[in-house]
Amino acid sequence: MALEVAFCLINPYTIAKSRTGGVIGRIMTRTGLELVAARMYGPSSELVRQYADLIRNAEDVKPEERALLSNYVLHAYSPDAKSGHRRRVMLLLFEGEDAIAKVRDAVGSLRPHAYSGETVRDTYGDYIVDEAGNVTYVEPAVMIARSRETVSAALRLWAAYAESDGGLVAQAHDVSSAGDVQQTLVIIKPDNFTFPSSRPGNIIDIFSRSGLRIIAAKVNRMTVAQAEEFYGPVRPVLREKMKAVMAKRGGDALEREMGFHIPEAARHAVGEHLGPVFGDIQFNQIIEFMTGVSPVGLTSEQKNQPGRHKSLVLIYSGVNAVEKIRKILGPTDPSKAEPGSVRKEFGRDIMINAAHASDSPENAQREMRIVKPEEDWIRWYTEKYYA
Repeated sequence: MALEVAFCLINPYTIAKSRTGGVIGRIMTRTGLELVAARMYGPSSELVRQYADLIRNAEDVKPEERALLSNYVLHAYSPDAKSGHRRRVMLLLFEGEDAIAKVRDAVGSLRPHAYSGETVRDTYGDYIVDEAGNVTYVEPAVMIARSRETVSAALRLWAAYAESDGGLVAQAHDVSSAGDVQQTLVIIKPDNFTFPSSRPGNIIDIFSRSGLRIIAAKVNRMTVAQAEEFYGPVRPVLREKMKAVMAKRGGDALEREMGFHIPEAARHAVGEHLGPVFGDIQFNQIIEFMTGVSPVGLTSEQKNQPGRHKSLVLIYSGVNAVEKIRKILGPTDPSKAEPGSVRKEFGRDIMINAAHASDSPENAQREMRIVKPEEDWIRWYTEKYYA
């Protein structure tokens, strides 16, 4: 069966209630599909109107639900009537065999008074009717399309507005614009994407304790060049730190091999010579872990190709954002992290430690310039599958 791409739009209410991680984890685990792209939108009135029209005329939507869902989009997705600020909507793309049907089954339909956890909408949505069968309240949680034709039409529409309405949605209706607001970067690392699982969603759920708002999202395949720049400040630290390590380990190895005591001056010389070499080896291991590609011997052109490993880049916004995220993340070594922190729950060692977060507002801006969270891949996948 040929590969397909299906989409899921996480509604503004679902995002505002910090149910984003739950939705992502639920779809990934129940479909086995690969998350290949993510983008935050602040839909304009024109995009909202066109999407509502598409739903109203979609033949794959039950006739009795077309007006209901179309009117919902017009109400929930449109910019705030008083402030004019836009709502946050997250668009996710999932790739795999029979992707459209799998997402459709995982999300489910609108069902009156559904209190089970069978589908995404059963858990995170609401569809309330009175005794006469009249709808009194509806919250679909997410929006999807149920046929290839409607998926194609919807993705072409959202791709057309990817640049104008998507990227870094810092001025959204529910995002604080106070003067002391910070933006900080989080990378959910490649060890969470070795197979489709709930780990990325669970990590997002833990970060939701911060009360911060996600204003950008991007599935990233970091290039070697990006990784070397991103982790560049770590390299001299490793080269210096490994001097003491190699003085101890190298001196001990020489004593075992030669059978006599190695004086401190000789150990120091071993550390001075081999410490930087060992530091560079560890640095290259970090690059390979993040990209899936060894940087050794690559040309400049090869270093600028997208890596084999993927990660999820998120930008959080709010007061004291850097410190709040770092506290929830936990220290670099997961064995020293507090229970309930991201690294205690999902980390393994100081490199495979689940997630990265900026350690200062200045570093957040530097790291954002490197990984480009505003970069769009929605259009690329739309053209690949539905041009």
